[in-house]
Amino acid sequence: MRPTMQKIGAPSLSGESSMDLYKRLLRLALPIMAGNFVHTLYNLADTWFLGKIGPAAVAAPSIAFNIIMLLTVFGGSFSMAGTTLMSQAKGKGDLSRVDYYLGQTTALTMAAGFILMLAGLFLAAPLLSLMQVPADVYPDTLIYLRIMMFEIPVMFISFILASALQAIGNSLLPFLIQLTTVILNIALDPLLIFGPGIFPALGVAGAAWATLISRCVAAVIAVVLLVSGRYGIRLRRVNLRLNKETVLMLAKIGLPSSFGHAISTLGFTVMQGAVNSFGTAVIAAFGIGNRVIGLFNMPAMGFSQATATLVGQSLGAKDKARAKLVVHQSLLTILAFISVAMTLTFFFGASFIRFFVDDPETIAHGVMQFRIVSVSVIFFALFNVLNGAFQGGGDTIPIMANNIIRLWGLRVPLLYLMAFGLSWGPIGIWWSMFWSNLVVTLIAFVLYKTERWAHKINPDLL
Repeated sequence: MRPTMQKIGAPSLSGESSMDLYKRLLRLALPIMAGNFVHTLYNLADTWFLGKIGPAAVAAPSIAFNIIMLLTVFGGSFSMAGTTLMSQAKGKGDLSRVDYYLGQTTALTMAAGFILMLAGLFLAAPLLSLMQVPADVYPDTLIYLRIMMFEIPVMFISFILASALQAIGNSLLPFLIQLTTVILNIALDPLLIFGPGIFPALGVAGAAWATLISRCVAAVIAVVLLVSGRYGIRLRRVNLRLNKETVLMLAKIGLPSSFGHAISTLGFTVMQGAVNSFGTAVIAAFGIGNRVIGLFNMPAMGFSQATATLVGQSLGAKDKARAKLVVHQSLLTILAFISVAMTLTFFFGASFIRFFVDDPETIAHGVMQFRIVSVSVIFFALFNVLNGAFQGGGDTIPIMANNIIRLWGLRVPLLYLMAFGLSWGPIGIWWSMFWSNLVVTLIAFVLYKTERWAHKINPDLL
């Protein structure tokens, strides 16, 4: 049964100029971008400090990263489904319904978090064996992965806070919390990795513990803020009792996206297994290259999330033209930024790799990766923005389909064809990344033009 709704006047978007809308987009996107950037610093800090030990230490978190992503996509997708419903309820002007969807999203996401944590602890060793992790990397990777499994539920709490506040237009506070905890993580890394003074020298395990401790601090802050209701949205106990109808709605929005991300992440795991067969230097170059590209792709992810929020609010207010304008503004902004960023990686790839590991073989592989992949990342950044439109409209089937096509329809088959079938070696890995990014972006543009995403959810039924 639907809880009693408190109706207020829905915000009017019709009187807002294009420039005013763009300012709102920037105010929402910039803190998300900064938050995504500092989120990436969790892994970059680990990579930088572990690089002082050697390529094998860098390879451990690089391998574990794909497994962690495979397990966490469900929590992230459920929280994004909550963002869709909360933002559309906000655009509609129903504040009590916003709180209701927050409670339902929290209960469902946390249940998933504990289940995934237990599954990860149980499956860690079999998955690493399946991925053919080299013997010199296996012990560190296993301990790192097992410690990071405990991170999953506390990380989901931060997801929930960010989704809730972004849905109502506040992206600054999640960024400030992330910034604080990343600073803590960077401070803990050298202490727990190298063990100066009274601290134990834990090596790779120390990097995992530093991240886990920092995540726990962020989770405590998030719970306090959500329960307090100080920022216009409140986590209430009455809304934590799952409602079958609402769970089905969240699942209908979140599961296609999460399934697509999970299947594609499984593809990354298979891809990592292929990378592992080429040795530690290629593993390290692949891991560092992906982190650098991921860092430069943070603005696209930020604008994607901001786009999802404003598209959701616009469609909740029944203003499709405004929703389309948001998408077009995001696409043009990201195109300008990512073109400059990828020009830097194309021409100065060696410097980026050397910053983390000063190993000639690793640098050589990393330079080749950047030379081939950089241009395609421009297309992939636009693909991420288009996903924001699909997410904001609650039409997540294209997100699922495109992620599956990108990895299983294109990248993995091309990788094995070129790297092994044609004996191109690591160069085949980089070309498989190029073509999969390019083709899937073209598909996403075609699906966006159908405008099905703009009619997926009827705001009158929220």
